[in-house]
Amino acid sequence: METIIIKIAQVIVAFAILIILHEGGHFLAAKMFKIRVEKFYLFFDAWNVKLFSTYMPWFRRLIGKAPIEKDGNGNDKYTGTEYGIGWLPLGGYVKIAGMIDESMDKEQMKQPPQPWEFRTKPAWQRLIVMLGGIIVNFITAFIIYIGVLFAWGESFVKPTDITYGMKFSEQAIADGFRDGDRFLSIDGTPVKSWSMNVLRDISNAKEVTVLRNNKEVTLTMPEKMNMLDMAQSNPPYADILLPLCIDSIMEGTPAASVGLKAGDVISSINDTEIHDFNEFIYQLSLLSEPLTENSTAADSLRQRSITLTVNATDTVSVVLTPDFKLGFSNKMPDYKITTKEYSLLESVPAGIAYGWNKLASYVNDLKYLFTAQGAKSMSGIVGITNIFPDKWDWERFWMLTALLSIALGVMNVLPIPALDGGHAVFAIYEIITRRKPSDKLLEHAQYVGFIIIIALMVFATWNDIARIFGW
Repeated sequence: METIIIKIAQVIVAFAILIILHEGGHFLAAKMFKIRVEKFYLFFDAWNVKLFSTYMPWFRRLIGKAPIEKDGNGNDKYTGTEYGIGWLPLGGYVKIAGMIDESMDKEQMKQPPQPWEFRTKPAWQRLIVMLGGIIVNFITAFIIYIGVLFAWGESFVKPTDITYGMKFSEQAIADGFRDGDRFLSIDGTPVKSWSMNVLRDISNAKEVTVLRNNKEVTLTMPEKMNMLDMAQSNPPYADILLPLCIDSIMEGTPAASVGLKAGDVISSINDTEIHDFNEFIYQLSLLSEPLTENSTAADSLRQRSITLTVNATDTVSVVLTPDFKLGFSNKMPDYKITTKEYSLLESVPAGIAYGWNKLASYVNDLKYLFTAQGAKSMSGIVGITNIFPDKWDWERFWMLTALLSIALGVMNVLPIPALDGGHAVFAIYEIITRRKPSDKLLEHAQYVGFIIIIALMVFATWNDIARIFGW
């Protein structure tokens, strides 16, 4: 329970920071062009229910100001921006006077346009206001990466220091890789460390150079490789090769019940030879595949009953846990960790370069969004929560917050009505054609965009639920 609370707390803090900064970008751009901003809210005050507002009478009395008066329509009179916190933590907003969006005042829009309204400003100014939040998102990510590199430096394991090399899937072996290969360069660019970014680069590469038996070998990559296939394959297309050697046994587990101990080496499962921990995990995953939602307890018991060969000679029978675990931790190789420290001046270009690579990678991955696999990989709030660690780690927190900031910026730039990108498209259209879309068209587009966004949120949440229940 404690780990769940820590995860949720990190998500709330990260999103609160990003929402305030994103909406602050719109706010500052609007103020720069003397556009009236009526509300600035963290989270949504749906159905006009709010947790806090600077317009609340008790707060006005606290700061020595009279309560806000009502206008002829029963709305609060504008005496400056109302700052508040809503109860629905699905985002935030700034209410910009004269703008057609989810927070627009229809009565106000029926009135004659005013010079302090969004709708009376030139298209290029409205475009900057709409892009303000996106720009701030990207700048925020770059600043965070600069700060992280300056405060903690950059720690990684060089590919050449991965003593046992990499473990590859059958497809990777067909592409020319061999177990034990160590990545050196991709299209001439040195591989700094192993990460999922390496798979992304390989999927777009023409050549990959590896160190094999202390010799450099250059492989020609096939065309049209799919990074999602590579990342989601079982076993993984590429992963660090881990020798199998038991480090410790967990109490009350199947491993403990059959007397396994530290230092033991498992060499086969059900007469299938295994040579490393990677293969061990893969073979356990295969055991659960025949089970379906119609499988009985007897079916599960049969699949979980296995025979192991230990230390090449001893044979033991054991029943795995219901989630197909044996109950031991594997001894991890003690690879050399390289830490590169940055001065304040060095961290600026390094942080910007790091952020730019993350942004480019995220944009590159958008092409998979419109595939069946890409759609299934979409995550909602549950999936996002799960990427945060069980314990509060400030370095990890800021790195994930920066990544979410990039994701928020990229998603908002998509040309979907109701998102910033949708508003920007209409402004660009007006700049090019010198014809302003009608308010009715903008209003209808807003409704369509809102429906699309809700549908995407529901779909992403369904993906989260499906992953939890293994559907």
